[in-house]
Amino acid sequence: MSAPPTLLARGFVKQVISGESIVIRGIPKGGPPPEKTITLSSVKAPKLAKRATSGSEETKDEPWAWEAREFLRKKLIGEFVVCYAAENKPAAAGNRDYGIVYLGKDGATGENINEAIVAEGLASVRGGGPEVAKLQELEAQAKAAGKGIWSSDDRSLHVRDIKWSIENMRNFVDKCGNKPINAIIEHVRDGSTVRCFLLPDFYHITLMLSGIRCNGFKLDADGRPNLTVKVEYADEARYFVESKLLQRDVQVVLDSVNNNNFVGSILHPKGNIAELLLREGFARCVDWSIAFMKSSSAEKLRAAEKWAKEKKLRLWKDYQSSTPQISGKEKEFTGTVMEIVNGDALMIKLPSGQIKKVFLASIRPPRDANNPAPAADGTPQPLAPRPKNFRPLYDIPWMYEAREFLRKKLIGKKVNVIVDYKQPARDNFPEKTCCTITIAGVNVAEAMVSKGLATVVKYRQDDDQRSSHYDALLAAEMKAQKSGKGLHAKKDTPSHRINDYSGDAQKAKQLLPHLKRGNRIEALVEFVASGSRLRVFIPKESCLVTFLLAGINCQKASRPAPGGK
Repeated sequence: MSAPPTLLARGFVKQVISGESIVIRGIPKGGPPPEKTITLSSVKAPKLAKRATSGSEETKDEPWAWEAREFLRKKLIGEFVVCYAAENKPAAAGNRDYGIVYLGKDGATGENINEAIVAEGLASVRGGGPEVAKLQELEAQAKAAGKGIWSSDDRSLHVRDIKWSIENMRNFVDKCGNKPINAIIEHVRDGSTVRCFLLPDFYHITLMLSGIRCNGFKLDADGRPNLTVKVEYADEARYFVESKLLQRDVQVVLDSVNNNNFVGSILHPKGNIAELLLREGFARCVDWSIAFMKSSSAEKLRAAEKWAKEKKLRLWKDYQSSTPQISGKEKEFTGTVMEIVNGDALMIKLPSGQIKKVFLASIRPPRDANNPAPAADGTPQPLAPRPKNFRPLYDIPWMYEAREFLRKKLIGKKVNVIVDYKQPARDNFPEKTCCTITIAGVNVAEAMVSKGLATVVKYRQDDDQRSSHYDALLAAEMKAQKSGKGLHAKKDTPSHRINDYSGDAQKAKQLLPHLKRGNRIEALVEFVASGSRLRVFIPKESCLVTFLLAGINCQKASRPAPGGK
């Protein structure tokens, strides 16, 4: 068949709609290029299944429809083609473009795709006349060879059993066990959301990319993307993903579920699409879903976003960092832990002898259920009235356990400190130095969160003042929540009924004979009033007492009260 003279389209094949229809995308020039849908002339392929909509019922594949689509997809996706207009356009064609498609840049030497699919037995010849003689000859050969639609196979074996919906999505994710699943990307809704078929069982799912979010399109009254309303970089991000992933063979790892969508990652031999979108400035990192990822993968996404911010690419063209620069000795230092202040603050003695108070970055210790958490920027909220003699360390559930975890692990030990950010002074609260503290390579905050002894602060998306290991903290919190540890436990909340005899001489005298019966009593020094006067906690008796060293008396020095205040 000789190529007709009228050029209809030339460009790259963006999508194969069916065994007889493709979408050709032009050459990009400063933005997403124009597209043209082409129907192969004089060719009729089996029709693919369609999902039920509000106005139509679900239809099944015609036998061999999927094989026909796949034949063209594997041959054409991402390839350059030229298309010439058909000599005889069907009477019912309407605005459709019918043509003869050649693989390559030249119709004289390129493979004739119309002829190829007929020769494979995956399409029949439409119409008659001398212009289709070659197609009819190829069709006769395919029939004689029993190829494709002309074979004697059981036709039901060539109809897919498509699962358009999954009843229990959470169970499906758990069943997949975080393992890669073969898939084909069928549609790109926006830069960070795609629809795909999971193979070989043909589950049709909507997948949101873990860890990132691109600008999406506005929705119309029917909930469909309204392409007439322009959203900054939405078109460009979608084109970026389409050109790399649409109808490509990939692998998908499912992480979680969100609003009837799956959340997961797409694996491709040429790279991580989420990382590429971030690096090009088309996407932002999203805290809630990045927590599903491994720490190493999350770090790559953060690094890619940081690169785009520094280069002020696209979404970050007006970016200004909210984190003050901290450098030199102030940024990183070592010291010895002298005191644990409740569940998130430590007093550290520096080599110079200076005592410095630091806070664990991006975590919150256990708090009173009657009082709200501080705002994301650390602003304290008004406190509800507390009962007389309220002791946060003992009366707030899990606070004592959190303090004890830090005390046993850190007190008197040398630690490494990296300052992540400084929280400015506000109201009556001084500036807070917030740090990542490690001992023997262990991130102390991460260890606390993993045991359910602290929670992770949730920030605004544009707030850079956070732990340098924030994603690891989120992942640790998620694991603690799943296993119901500590603060996330639904029962067995610890309760500490403490008797305070430190200010009651009469009760202290009554306790003394009981204490003297034993040779030694284990106690914990909670406060040093002077060199000879201590306040100690006796776990066995669940009481606080004032303890004086016998035979000496030291002057009381002016110093902060317990907690460093």
